[in-house]
Amino acid sequence: MIRNLWVMLLAGLILIIVIIAGINNSRHVKGVAKLWKAPDTAVIPHTAGGEMIRYGRDLIAHTARYLGPNGKVASISNGMNCQNCHLNAGTKPWGNNYSGSAATYPKFRERSGTVESLTKKVNDCLIRSLNGSPLDSNSREMKAIIAYMYWLGQNVPKGYKPPGSGIKELPYLARAADPERGKRVFEQRCQQCHGKEGAGTPDTIGYLYPPLWGENSYNTGAGIYRLSKFAGYVKENMPWGISYDNTNNRRLTDEEAWDVAAFVNSQPHPFKDFSADWPVTNTKPVDLPFGPFSDTFPVQQHKYGPFGPIVKQKNTKRF
Repeated sequence: MIRNLWVMLLAGLILIIVIIAGINNSRHVKGVAKLWKAPDTAVIPHTAGGEMIRYGRDLIAHTARYLGPNGKVASISNGMNCQNCHLNAGTKPWGNNYSGSAATYPKFRERSGTVESLTKKVNDCLIRSLNGSPLDSNSREMKAIIAYMYWLGQNVPKGYKPPGSGIKELPYLARAADPERGKRVFEQRCQQCHGKEGAGTPDTIGYLYPPLWGENSYNTGAGIYRLSKFAGYVKENMPWGISYDNTNNRRLTDEEAWDVAAFVNSQPHPFKDFSADWPVTNTKPVDLPFGPFSDTFPVQQHKYGPFGPIVKQKNTKRF
C-alpha cells in the first residue's frame, strides 16, 4: 500500500511538472506572437486616401525610383531605398520597422534637443542615411510617406512602442569591437551580397543590396553609424533571410555582429557636419564617436568600445 502511495505521489509530481512546462512554453509562444505584425496591404482601401498610402509604401520600397540620382520626382538622395534599412518596407519585426512611428511622434529627442515631428524623422533619414536633402513638408511625397506610417500603426495606442519595433539592443562586449575580426566575418558572410569593396549590388534603378561604405552609402550622421545600432541590426537580420523566429547556423553570434559592425564603420563614409547634435553633452550615447564628451574616454573607445567602463562612469556621475 505504501508503495502504491509513492507511485501515486510520483505520478502526481510528474503531472505537475508537465503542466508547469506547458504553461511556460505557452507563455513563450504567446510572447513571440505578441510581436507587432503589419496590417495586410490587401485591405488598403481603394480611395484617394488609400492611393496615398500605396504611394507612400512605394516611396519607401523604391525610393531611388522617385528621389534617387535619376529620380522621376526629384534627385535628392544617394540611390539607396528606405527599405534597405527599414526592411520589407518598414514592416519586419526587429528590422527597423515603423510600427511605433505614428504612435510615438511628436516626441522630444535628445539628439536635436527639441520636440520632433514625424516629418522631421523622415527628413533625417533622407539627410543622414540616404545622404541627401529633405523633402518639402507639404509635398505629396512627404504626405504619402506619413500616411503610410499612420496606416501601419493604426492599431498601436498613442505613446506605445510595440515589441519588435526599431532595432534590438545587444549586450555590450567586455572588449572593444575588432575591425580585423569583423573583416573576416564580412568576407565569409556579407561579401556575396554587398561586394568585396562594400559597394552593394545595384538593380536597374537603386540597390538590391545596399552599399555599406563609400560615396553612395550612409553618412557619419546616420543612426547606423553607431556600432550598437549596426550590431543589433545585423544580428537579427543578416545574412539575408535571418529573422527573429528563424534560428539556424547562418545567424551571427553577438561577437561577430559587433566585429562586423566595427569593420564596416571603420571604412570611409560621407562626412556631414552634425556638430549641433546632442546639445546637452552628457546625453550623448556612449557609442557616438564625435566629441566633445562629458567623460574622460578617447574617441577610439567611443567608437569601438569597450563601452561598459563609459556606461559605469556615466552612471556614477548621476549620483
